[in-house]
Amino acid sequence: MTALTQLYPQPLWQWFEQICAIPHPSKHEHALSQHIQQWAKAQGLAVVEDKVGNLIIRKPATAGMENCKIVVLQAHIDMVPQKNADKVHNFETDPIEAYVDGDWVKARGTTLGSDNGIGMSSALAILGSKDIKHGPLEVLLTIDEEAGMTGAFGLEAGYLDAEILINTDSEQEGEIYMGCAGGVDAQISVPMSWQAPEQSNASFSLTMSGLKGGHSGVNIHLGRGNANKLLARFLFKYSDELALELVSFSGGSLRNAIPREANVQLMLPAENVEALKQAIESFQALVREELAVADPAMLLTLAAIDAPTKVMDEEAQNTLIDLLHASPNGVIRMSDEVEGVTETSLNIGVISTEDESVEILCLIRSLIDSGREEVTGMLTALSNLSGGSIDLSGAYPGWKPDTSSPVMEIVRDTYNDIYKKDPTVMVIHAGLECGLFKEPYPHMDMVSIGPTIRYPHSPDEMVNITTVGQYWELLLAVLERIPAKEA
Repeated sequence: MTALTQLYPQPLWQWFEQICAIPHPSKHEHALSQHIQQWAKAQGLAVVEDKVGNLIIRKPATAGMENCKIVVLQAHIDMVPQKNADKVHNFETDPIEAYVDGDWVKARGTTLGSDNGIGMSSALAILGSKDIKHGPLEVLLTIDEEAGMTGAFGLEAGYLDAEILINTDSEQEGEIYMGCAGGVDAQISVPMSWQAPEQSNASFSLTMSGLKGGHSGVNIHLGRGNANKLLARFLFKYSDELALELVSFSGGSLRNAIPREANVQLMLPAENVEALKQAIESFQALVREELAVADPAMLLTLAAIDAPTKVMDEEAQNTLIDLLHASPNGVIRMSDEVEGVTETSLNIGVISTEDESVEILCLIRSLIDSGREEVTGMLTALSNLSGGSIDLSGAYPGWKPDTSSPVMEIVRDTYNDIYKKDPTVMVIHAGLECGLFKEPYPHMDMVSIGPTIRYPHSPDEMVNITTVGQYWELLLAVLERIPAKEA
């Protein structure tokens, strides 16, 4: 037995170790899906793979609970692939190196996949159990949640019979979620033209690193640095003064992760190199002071590169820098209805330089449609001013809170009975799949719970071991309390 599989509850952690061993980044979940299907069939469980690749696994009720309402336990199969720059890791072929550190499970230099691997592990452990009491169960494991919610978008009516859905993708023990933000992807294309560089110029790669990053919904209110925005700020401040000529701008890797790193390749007159180095030191000190609490370790590094054959046209370069610097980012507005919860946000997630354009991929989240539309309008206006274009895609609805939800009441009362305190009933700014499930299953009663996970979508991701046990106990107790079907 490994240290991981000795943790409580063992059935859950045994599954999580298996999940870590099988690569399953977004859009590459097939191997893990096949492993789960083979296991379920060996257990004598009914397994269905729908048209888009979601898995639906059914288990009969334990003796005496056959008349309970059907419950579906829901998780997503995929994980976010993020790693530190110095970590050699291929998410499509290499296992996650999970380890125990005190009361936390972490991964060595990569995301851990506790989002949503712990929830998936809990559902599979219940399917495999011979002594957990429950009514008729369905387990829904969706694909590609992190990169576009493909599984949730593709789920059709008729696959599920359940009246109650328990989503396992929340990330704070002691909180029950009954609503979430909706979102939309926005991709801005800024036209790019090129010119020959000055042959006497010096050539460098300027890299920003050391930022914490994190989940663009769960962590957006923490005020962490966005590498794309900070590097654009540096360029806005110094590009004219130092006569910088940009070769490329790249940053971030996922639209739903706060960018931890960004890079520009540039040229400048040789006589300005020392001034550039001084500007880097000054800017680094400034940002570290500003983000001393939220994100204190930003690092700018300069490295010489071979001379490029082309640089950005001056007007196109200025337009790009102005657009990136002017773009809103982070929390746009806090909710008036739910204290302490972000209502609307924007993450400038990924920037890439192509032959004819610079592409900027953003994720807009909001609890209300008007908030999402307002930020969409801001980006559209900026795109228009830059002479570029904007493409909106992947819009998904929020999950409207239902304060009269019967299953929310069951979870709340059960938590109180076990822990002798009231849980916090919350709305989360992240995009849970529940809003999409409401379209094919409008009458399904839904709630979301989970253990405490810190810094998801970043290599600092960790899950608290004690709260995994608490989440497990709560989930099992809730399943025992599911009421009978109405006559």
